[in-house]
Amino acid sequence: MENKLKLIIADIKEKPDLLNVLTSESSITVEAGLTSLELVTFIFKVEEEFNVEVDFDSFDYSVLQSLREFCAFISELKKTQAAQS
Repeated sequence: MENKLKLIIADIKEKPDLLNVLTSESSITVEAGLTSLELVTFIFKVEEEFNVEVDFDSFDYSVLQSLREFCAFISELKKTQAAQS
């Protein structure tokens, strides 16, 4: 999952070198440098890639502090949404 997230970020930023720079502890907003508009694009691409729906009204931006935290968030979201299906 982490590698797919890195690919999405590198694609949005149009910087393939980010694949080698970003680590599990990299902040999605700081090290990856996603702007607010890019962040919305990132979330939409994540929703599509992982077949989840992120509720922007209750989204906790602290999960963007690291790729690892965001992966945990997406994993939990997938479980929750699968249980509701």
